[in-house]
Amino acid sequence: MVVNSCAVTNDAVAATRRAIRRARRERPDSELIVTGCAAQIDPAGFSAMPEVSRVIGNSDKLNPAAWTSPEPVIVRDIARVLDTAPQLAGGFEGQTRAFVEVQNGCDHACTFCAIPAGRGPSRSASIDDIVAQVEALVAAGHAEVVLTGVDLSSYGDDLPGTPRLGDVVEAIIVRTSLPRLRLSSLDPANIDARLLELLTNEPRVMPHVHLSFQAGDDMVLKRMRRRHSRADAVRLAERLKTARPSIAIGADLIAGFPTETDAMAANTLALIDDCAIVHAHVFPYSPRARTPAARMPQVPPPIAKARAQALRDAARQRHRDWLAEQIGDIADILVERPGTRGHSPGFADVRLPPCPPGRIVTARFTQVEGDQLIGIPL
Repeated sequence: MVVNSCAVTNDAVAATRRAIRRARRERPDSELIVTGCAAQIDPAGFSAMPEVSRVIGNSDKLNPAAWTSPEPVIVRDIARVLDTAPQLAGGFEGQTRAFVEVQNGCDHACTFCAIPAGRGPSRSASIDDIVAQVEALVAAGHAEVVLTGVDLSSYGDDLPGTPRLGDVVEAIIVRTSLPRLRLSSLDPANIDARLLELLTNEPRVMPHVHLSFQAGDDMVLKRMRRRHSRADAVRLAERLKTARPSIAIGADLIAGFPTETDAMAANTLALIDDCAIVHAHVFPYSPRARTPAARMPQVPPPIAKARAQALRDAARQRHRDWLAEQIGDIADILVERPGTRGHSPGFADVRLPPCPPGRIVTARFTQVEGDQLIGIPL
C-alpha cells in the first residue's frame, strides 16, 4: 500500500497520518510505504510511526531502487535532484478531464509555505514534450486538458531561451486539435503578455482563471513575501473582465495570517467583490514548521477560523449570484461521469439529463439548484 502525503497545511499532515493508521487497520499484513511532500519534509517523523514500513520522499519516488532497498528511509536533498520536472502521466483512463504537469517545484520563498522543501526548485518540461503529451491525450479521447504546476506561472525560467507559459499555451493551440484547455493556479505577479492575450481572446482556452492572491491587504502581502500588491490584483481582474466579460475568476485566500488585524482581514474580504471572485479556495492560516511566518505573532485559531468562514460565506453568495446571472445562457458542457453532470467553460457545476460521458454538449441553463446550474441539452 502507498500513501501519497500532502504537507500544505498541518491539517493535511494530520489527515495523512489518519490515512496511514486506517490503511494499516484494513491491511495489517501489507507493506505500507509513505511518499509525497510530507514524507520528503519529515521522513524521520513518518518512519517513527509503527504502521509505516518504508518512507520514500519525492526526490526518490521515481527511483526504482528506492522501492526495493532494505533501508527504511531513503530521502535525498531534493534541492540537488536536477530532473527536468514532471512525471508526465501515460493516461487518464476512466476520467473525462486530463492533467499535464508542465512544471514542478518553486524558487520563491513565501513566508507561510513549506512546499519548496517538499518539491525543490522550479523545473519545467520542454514544449515539445508537453505538446506530445497533449496529442496523446486527445488521441485517447480527452476533450479537455488542464496544465498544472506547483508554480505554473514560472514555467520556463530554467529552460534555454526562457520560454513562457504563454508560449506553451500557444503551441498547444497551434499544434494540437485539443478542444478545451484550462490552467491551474497562476501567480498574479508573473502572467506574461502572450498568456494574457490567449486567456482573453482564444476560445479554446476556457474563460476561467484561478489566481493565487492569498490576501487583499498590502501589509499582509508584504509579510507573506508575495510579489504583488492589492492594487495589482484588482487591476489584473479588471483587465481580464474588460477583455473577456465571461471569464470566471477564482482565487486562493488565507485567513488569519500572523499579525492580521480586523482591518487587514476586512481588506481581504472586500477583495472578493473588488475582483469579482466566483471560485474561492479559502483556508485559515496553518503555521508550518521552519517557515518564517510560524515565528511571527500568531492570530488565535478561533479568530482565523471565523475570518475564514466570513470569506467562505461572501464567496458562496458571490458564486450563487454568478450562477443566477447565467440562467437563460447557452454554453458547451463537457459531460463527466456518470453522465449526469459536467462543467461549463467558466467551470460552473452543471447538472444534466443522462448524456454520454466525454462528449461536449450544448445546453441552455434553466435554473439554479444549490450550487449547481441545471442544463437542458439543445
